Amino acid sequence: MKIKLIGMLIVFVLIEISFAGDVQGKITFDGNAPKMKPLRMDADPVCVANNEIQPRKEWLVLDENNGVKNVLVFVKESKSGTLVDIDYVPKDKAVIDQKGCVYVPHVLGVMVGQQLDILNSDGTLHNIHALPKVNKEFNKAMPRSKKQMSVTFDKVEAPFKVKCDVHPWMGAYLGVFDHPYFAVTDDSGSYSISGLAPGKYVIEAWHEKLGSQSADITVDDSSVSQDFTFKKPSKKK
Repeated sequence: MKIKLIGMLIVFVLIEISFAGDVQGKITFDGNAPKMKPLRMDADPVCVANNEIQPRKEWLVLDENNGVKNVLVFVKESKSGTLVDIDYVPKDKAVIDQKGCVYVPHVLGVMVGQQLDILNSDGTLHNIHALPKVNKEFNKAMPRSKKQMSVTFDKVEAPFKVKCDVHPWMGAYLGVFDHPYFAVTDDSGSYSISGLAPGKYVIEAWHEKLGSQSADITVDDSSVSQDFTFKKPSKKK
């Protein structure tokens, strides 16, 4: 009886997987991209020593085809009912490192309740100062002897800034979700979100300077493509 039940569960899981769809696409920038200036790290010799090549500002990182890195793409809404059938917290830990006196990665998504490990690989004093509006703000020092600390977030929240008050050029962005359907674009501006049940969704692409765009998509049992194109915001008069 147990074997039969296990077999039925396996078949059910396989059916669920076979009807899951993927969303993938690319984010591009339309226009003349401004040059990213080098970060001035002279105030901390350790930061200088920890970089073979001087890092540049990260608010707009493009590849040779104007693909935009560090765009957070996520399912904003399900128009077909519940987005996830069960509440769960992923066992995998999210990680953000302070390495070369910049945050790695620069943009990150985590789930409510998921453990976020904050690392200090620099051997110098950092403090990580998170500036959420919904979750609780925190500002914690990480001296060179403290290599790791861990936090979790209790509520869903749009991307917010994380900074270091010791090194004012350091900044990252963190979004908190109640589902696993999000991704950050890679060096080429590409992203992929997998495992969505068939249905209609609103998907959003968020960038720290270029703003947000959204699109309606329909997911079936195959891959769906959704690209976004951003332009430099016009100057306010």
